[in-house]
Amino acid sequence: MSHSHRNFRVGGSSHKCVMQLINPKLEWDIALHGLLFWASMGFLMPVGIIFVKMSALDVNQARRKALFYVHAFLQGVSVVIATAGAILSLRSFENSFNNHHQRIGLVLYVAIWIQAIVGLLRPRTGAKRRTTWYLVHWILGTAISLLGVINIYSGIMAYRVKTSKGTWLWSILFTAQVSPIAFLYLFIDKWVHLQEQNIPPSSSSSGSDSRSELPVVASDSGLGGAVIVHGETQKQLMVLEPCSKRNALRNLFD
Repeated sequence: MSHSHRNFRVGGSSHKCVMQLINPKLEWDIALHGLLFWASMGFLMPVGIIFVKMSALDVNQARRKALFYVHAFLQGVSVVIATAGAILSLRSFENSFNNHHQRIGLVLYVAIWIQAIVGLLRPRTGAKRRTTWYLVHWILGTAISLLGVINIYSGIMAYRVKTSKGTWLWSILFTAQVSPIAFLYLFIDKWVHLQEQNIPPSSSSSGSDSRSELPVVASDSGLGGAVIVHGETQKQLMVLEPCSKRNALRNLFD
């Protein structure tokens, strides 16, 4: 098996350069490690978040439940894949945790398992702890997603430094993949607000205003008068009957 010596900077700093022995198997393990964490934190987790955001907007109960279960499934698979990537890292790499990529990776690995446990302990809707649980789950999920994307870029740069291979294409492809997901996340947040911009004033308020200005037509029949009511298809005549206190609500319930 052939070996090659490549220079790389420890932790991305310029204060010291060391010589690292890179063999094809180690290079393959590094690439596989990056692929696993991209699939977990760069794809499945963000897509799972999109599904749960969509479920909050759907009024159909069956679809909401289906979208939620898709979210839970994707997050569960992403945790399993991230665990496989972490095991590969512990078995194949020197984990001195003297650089940002390894430190962020360790924090992320602990955080995703905490998030998984928090997700399993979800209180039912309406419970007292539901608001606290939601805030913790939302903050953890947002932090994991942001740190995961940052660490993927950090890993791409570390791969370039360690192998001396160009990685600009991978950076462009990852940016092209994650940007639409981020846009969709922000768009869903504003979707309800956008819909409200096209809703006219409520028909109930306009109807009450128009009824307050309805003309009263005098009646010679001794019934007291009548009101012209505009229905959906035609005008209707509502007769106002004189009434005593005893039957004051009669007209409303007849």
